[in-house]
Amino acid sequence: MGRQQKKTVTGRVLHDPVKDKLRPIFPLDLSRCRTIDDLVRAMGNTAFTGRQIGDAADVLEAMARDKDCFVVMTLSGALTVGKMGLIFCDLIESGVVNAIVSTGALMAHGLVEATGRSHFRYDARMNDKMLFEAGYNRVYDSLEPEVNLDHVEEVMQRLLNEWDANDVVCSWKIHRRIGEFLQKHAPGRGILKSAFQHDVPVFVPAFSDSELGIDFALHKIARQKENRPVLRFDPFEDFEKFANTMLATKRMGIFTVGGGVPRNWSQQFGVYAELLARRGYKKLPLKRYNYGLRICPEPVSWGGLSGSTYTEAVSWGKFVPPEEGGRFAEVFDDATVALPLIVGAVLERLGHFKHDK
Repeated sequence: MGRQQKKTVTGRVLHDPVKDKLRPIFPLDLSRCRTIDDLVRAMGNTAFTGRQIGDAADVLEAMARDKDCFVVMTLSGALTVGKMGLIFCDLIESGVVNAIVSTGALMAHGLVEATGRSHFRYDARMNDKMLFEAGYNRVYDSLEPEVNLDHVEEVMQRLLNEWDANDVVCSWKIHRRIGEFLQKHAPGRGILKSAFQHDVPVFVPAFSDSELGIDFALHKIARQKENRPVLRFDPFEDFEKFANTMLATKRMGIFTVGGGVPRNWSQQFGVYAELLARRGYKKLPLKRYNYGLRICPEPVSWGGLSGSTYTEAVSWGKFVPPEEGGRFAEVFDDATVALPLIVGAVLERLGHFKHDK
């Protein structure tokens, strides 16, 4: 720091913030914002959650521009019912995201979208008992008609009926098959279709906790009744595919929306790699995430993984500490607000939307 004044009578030394090279913040001038990126950059020069969004866009841009960085996106919550699905397609199609780890429900509801079905606004004139009787499943302020999920089951049964019983099933294989099906039969966009087209694996570590998992269980019963060989699902096929993919990377980034199993399953790779070396299975350097960006409003004080900070994860060997070059951003906000702003700004910076002009 620069040369400062002497102590005042109260013992304080009043510094000059310019000499201390502190970064000023500025009023948000909407009259100067013409694009999403303009707005997000301006928000980054404000305070509170606005600044978090601006900083998050800078970290995501750094991940995207780092050609040696493999970016994993983890997703939880009802984000496809919340109509965020095309944003995930943009992230895949732009090459920003290289793998996805998700809840099963998010993929099931995304499959509904991709096959041309719709979700609907909740009508408060119907209580939840009435909704059940009418076949409307409520997700906060939106509805997933049961007929949509019946349609998803038809797609799943079609794919599983064609599955070779000698081929072990796991989530990334199922989602790849669904993406291939959508490529052939669905004209619209969808997460799994984009993932198939761009060779982005989609993992669902808690696969049985989902509509697609229920469909797999029903298919097993159908095969048993027909005296057909039962398909074997092995979640460690997912684990090994993910681990081998990440071991081959130079640098790693993680973009988390929400938390839960997808976040923890992805982050524990660093622990797994360290144990491979420490217990003598392989000679490996530490494999830790170099970048991290998360959007989640859960407070850290509850002690859950969803709210835990990246600095906490440094203590587990999951992330490179900031002192060694790790770069992280955390946004405590609703993803349906923060996600479009952050991703929209970064995709503008990368020129992803130029083909639309």
